[in-house]
Order: sequence, then structure tokens, then C-alpha cells
Amino acid sequence: MEFVLTVQGIMPIALLALTAGAFGIGTTEFVIMGLLMQVSTDLHVSITAAGLLISGYALGVAVGAPVLTIATRKLPRKTVLLALMAIFTLGNLACALAPNYEMLMAARVITSLAHGTFFGVGSVVATGLVPPERRASAIAIMFTGLTAATLLGVPAGAWLGLHFGWRSAFWAVTAIGVLAFAVLSVFVPRVKDSAKPAPLREELAVLARPQVLLGLAMTVLGFAGVFVVYTYIQPLLTQVTGLSESAVSPILLVFGGGLAIGNLLGGKLADRAPMAAVFGTLVALAVVLGAMQFTIGTPFAAVVFVGLLGIASFATVAPMQLRVLEKASGSGQNLASSLNIAAFNLGNALGAWVGGVVIDHGPGLRALGWVAALITLVGLAIALWSRALDKREPRDALVDCASAQV
Repeated sequence: MEFVLTVQGIMPIALLALTAGAFGIGTTEFVIMGLLMQVSTDLHVSITAAGLLISGYALGVAVGAPVLTIATRKLPRKTVLLALMAIFTLGNLACALAPNYEMLMAARVITSLAHGTFFGVGSVVATGLVPPERRASAIAIMFTGLTAATLLGVPAGAWLGLHFGWRSAFWAVTAIGVLAFAVLSVFVPRVKDSAKPAPLREELAVLARPQVLLGLAMTVLGFAGVFVVYTYIQPLLTQVTGLSESAVSPILLVFGGGLAIGNLLGGKLADRAPMAAVFGTLVALAVVLGAMQFTIGTPFAAVVFVGLLGIASFATVAPMQLRVLEKASGSGQNLASSLNIAAFNLGNALGAWVGGVVIDHGPGLRALGWVAALITLVGLAIALWSRALDKREPRDALVDCASAQV
């Protein structure tokens, strides 16, 4: 029997190690939001072109997640996590050294390849460290690394970019990657699976489950609305609200604080009632996004909006991740978990692209909120459809539950 080291007998230290890795990866994903204007000026591209660095990263996640998950399926999970963190660190080093926009985009894509599989495999590892009734909370704890990245990493990156140039932020993230690799290597247990990996055909069979596909679609569209707005938060605050560039960094701290609250809240709600948590968080997110039109014009209201957006956006993560894990129970969990991380990032890419279209060819920055809300409501409609299938197929639900216990 393996004993897992815990903090105060409650939280496995391995979860904190996973959180450290999530912090590093989350920082590199989100730091570009606070650097758009500096990158745009230095590399002589438009703000919307700089915003596509977010879409490029997200699309890299979408490709890397299933490919690397399948390629590494026979390797120990700790080995996989360490290899992915090495890719992440080298990719950020390439970002810091990129001489032009094209090379920066390529480096961002290389870095992103590690993202989906890290969170997918990490989610499975996290749920295996705790009792079944705390699975959603374990996922939320690991994803706290993302909230900490937004709370600390993104504002720090924005501050570094303002004072020392945008490249300094990527040098800092490279150092974070080295530290995260060390923490993971020490604290994540190297568990030997007694069973051989399931045949590839069995893992891929998860993609034939309608509920898994609906869960992935729900994630893409439910989360896309967040990045319609968040990708362009710097120009929103400076050009619409009228704040200075130096004010952006502390306001991003407010967003990060909201993420921390929303992430833990979503985990608690999902532990109690998973689908109710999905519905409630998506409704709350749509309401907050729709309210941007009325709040972004004045500094105080804009700060409140940013905080509420942080809470509402990450409250959706644990419920939607748990939903896919439940519907993929059995041999396809690793792949489905990674694919759902890819789905979050497809939502990021879609949101950043839609936001750019609205700015360049539509009604402009002020309209981003209501466009984002409409996309999130489509995700809510898919969630309602999925729930209706639950009621029609009780036998399939029982089979899934039985598979989860094998």
C-alpha cells in the first residue's frame, strides 16, 4: 500500500506539486494579455495580430493534447508530466529570444503543445489522490495554479513588460518552468500501474460517446465568451475606460483574485451537484459578460466587472472538466481529460478570433461583452441538451457508474 504525504493530513502534497506546474503553464498562457500593446509596438503588428498569439497558443494546445496523450499513453504519468514541463520551459526560452512576430508565434505554439496533456494527465492524477467525493475539489486545487498565475504571474508580467520590455516577462516564465520541474520531480509520486494501458482502440472509443462530445462542445462554447473579452482587456481598460497603462497591472490582480474565488467555488458546487453547477456557472458567466456594456465606461464599475468576470469564468472549469471525466469513465479518461483541456483552449482561440473580428470589422471594443454573452449562452444550450440525454438514457448512466468502479 502506498502512503501519500499530506498537508495536515488532508491535502496530498502531490496536489500542491501539480498546482506548481499549473502555475507555470498558466502564466505563459495568460501573460500575453498584459503585453499586447508592447508586443504590437515592438514587433510592428496590430493589436489584433498580437491577439492572435493567444489563438495560436490555444490551437497548439488543441493539437498537442490528443497527439501527446496518445503518444505517451504507455509511459508513467510522472515521466509524462516532467517531459511536458521541459517542453514548456524550452518553449518560453524561445519566446524570450524570438527576433520577430513569426518566430514568436512559432515559439508560442511549441510551448502550447505541453499544455493540454499536462492538465489532462494532471487531472487524472489529482482525482486519484483523494476519495471519490472530493474529485472535483482535487481538480479545482490543481487549477488553482492557473488562478495563481493570473493573480500573480500576469500582473507581474505586465509590470515587467511595462518597465523592462515584454521579453523580460518570458525570461521570468522560463525561470518559473525550471522551478516547477524541480517541484514536480520531488513531490509527485511515481506510481506503477499494475494494469497495462488499454488498447488504443478502446481509448479512442470514448470519442464515439455522444455525451463526451457534447461535453467537449459545451466547454468550447461555454468558455469562448471569456476570451472574447479577456484577450483585449488591456485596450478595453485603456481606450474605453480611460485608464493609464500602469493601472492595468493592479486591475489584473483583481481578475486573478476573482479567478481564485471562482475556481474553488466551482469545485465545491460540482462536488455537491455537478450538472447544477454547470448550469449555474454558465448562467452567471453570461450575465456578467452581458453587463460589460454598462460597466466598462467608468473606472470603479470596470474594476468591479473585472473581478466578477474572474469569479464567473473559472467557476465553470471544475464542473465542466468533471462532467467530461464522468462521461468518459474507464479506459478513455486520460484522452478525454486532455481533449477537454484542448476544448477550453479552442474556446480561447475562438474567443480571441471573434473579439478581433468584432474590433476590426464590427461595432468595436464596447460590443465585446454582449457578443461574448451570446456565445456562452450557446454553451448553456448544449449543457441543457446533454442533461436531457441523461434523463433519456438511464441505463447508459448506470453503465458509466459501474465502469468507474472497475
